[in-house]
Amino acid sequence: MKAINIQDKFSKFSKNWHPHQIAVVDNMQVILAKLKGEFVWHKHEDEDELFQVVKGTLFMQFRDRTEVVCEGEIIVVPKGVEHNPMTKNGEEVHVLLFEKLSTAHTGNVQHEKTQTHYPKI
Repeated sequence: MKAINIQDKFSKFSKNWHPHQIAVVDNMQVILAKLKGEFVWHKHEDEDELFQVVKGTLFMQFRDRTEVVCEGEIIVVPKGVEHNPMTKNGEEVHVLLFEKLSTAHTGNVQHEKTQTHYPKI
């Protein structure tokens, strides 16, 4: 039971689209990730995802619209909803995610960006 400095944790890694676990709460995990460019269209059949933008602006694409999520804001992607996070203009966006431990990185899709292990930092 120690305070976690999120900015310090972000300084410990540089790769984009490679989530790092910073805490576990019951069967949920708290993840930090740095995003740049476009990710992968995917969905999670059985899990919701919460994204909090810590730095920058996230563009969460859905098939019928794009939601702009600014620094300090959150967005919840409900289970079963296809989505594709992206950034624009070469900006690196820092996000905190809250999701079940069982959540697969790219959900129902296997892709070269898919990660199967989230390092703990």
